[in-house]
Amino acid sequence: MKYLVLLVSLSIFISCNKKEEKETTTEAPIVVEPIIKEFGIIFNEFKVVKDTIKSGDTFGKMLQNYQLPDSMNVHQLTEKVKDSFNLRGIKAGKPYLLFFDKNNPKKLQQFVYIKDQIHYTVIDLRNGVSVQNKEKPVTIKKRTIAAEIEGSLSVTLEKAGVSAGLAPKLANVYAYSIDFFKIQKDDKFAVTLYEKFIEDSIYVGIDRIESTYFQHRGKDFYAFPYKLKDNQKEASYYDEEGKALKSMFLKAPLDYFRISSRFSPRRFHPVQGRWKAHNGTDYAAAHGTPIKTTASGTVERTGYTAGNGNYVKVKHNSTYSTQYLHMSKILVRNGQYVTQGQTIGLVGSTGLATGPHVCYRFWKNGVQVDPLRLQLPNAEPMDEADRKKYVEHIKPFKQELDSILKVTFKN
Repeated sequence: MKYLVLLVSLSIFISCNKKEEKETTTEAPIVVEPIIKEFGIIFNEFKVVKDTIKSGDTFGKMLQNYQLPDSMNVHQLTEKVKDSFNLRGIKAGKPYLLFFDKNNPKKLQQFVYIKDQIHYTVIDLRNGVSVQNKEKPVTIKKRTIAAEIEGSLSVTLEKAGVSAGLAPKLANVYAYSIDFFKIQKDDKFAVTLYEKFIEDSIYVGIDRIESTYFQHRGKDFYAFPYKLKDNQKEASYYDEEGKALKSMFLKAPLDYFRISSRFSPRRFHPVQGRWKAHNGTDYAAAHGTPIKTTASGTVERTGYTAGNGNYVKVKHNSTYSTQYLHMSKILVRNGQYVTQGQTIGLVGSTGLATGPHVCYRFWKNGVQVDPLRLQLPNAEPMDEADRKKYVEHIKPFKQELDSILKVTFKN
């Protein structure tokens, strides 16, 4: 009997311990809210609303229903931020965020406009008004790839793990050498490029091309960017021997145009009402259309005359010069070095003109000629001193391309 009582007591003790243990293990775990931080703001400290700018939205319209600090109204806020934040640059479809006081969900604390994957603007309203135009930290990574064309260039690039956005960049490099509408299966290419990443992982595009190679119909085409002059805005592309890939002159000073009057020894002038020589080619285009210099060179003269209106004349070398007339606005100055394709002015109708156009004039050895009838040269060759420097400069880049070509196409 004594043993039975002891056994029952022990059983009750064990049962109680198990119950206490069970009750202890069923307590609700403590949940720690993850810290969310972006744009330099800790989201957890606010009530956050994400939205997208709609057609017709303005900065004021987006904020008009919210409480602003210090009894400020939307107009006053707009006046405070307009010098730092491009209000007219706000575009429909772009995302933005509103950060509100948690205790007063109508009281706006911060506003973030996301311009693109990298650029954004933060307007902080907590202590006065501050505007910061910021960029997310970007890492630049270099890589070299090689591949054989399968289908289109874009498809081949995607299979190689490269953005299809590289295709138009390569087409631009080889615009005067390869017809990219005629590339074919078994054509090969290699390219060394730099790509941009946010936080080392989010791909945001191509930064630049360092060097490239294309084999088209059995012929090799190398291309390396190089600046012959220190003040040259953009590099030009040359092959492995230092020969320029571009033609010396663009076909026209406008991207989109209609030839309204050609070079002629005798043309009836629509303003002066008499027959006279027309020593230029008129390209009609909308008022404000960008006018591009057709070749690199130095601005020899800018100004205004009653006949020419606003004009720019560019000296390209000892043989060639070009002039651009009737501009609505001149965008370069005397003595400035300009590169092929650089915008030097805008289409207008100043001077003797009946409508918006640019009169393009072309000199060869001091005589005005018709460029549409000329066999125009490729870009000027490098002098021997520049060529030697260039060949030495591209050696490591060419070796890098040749090395990956050898590994990729062993057979």
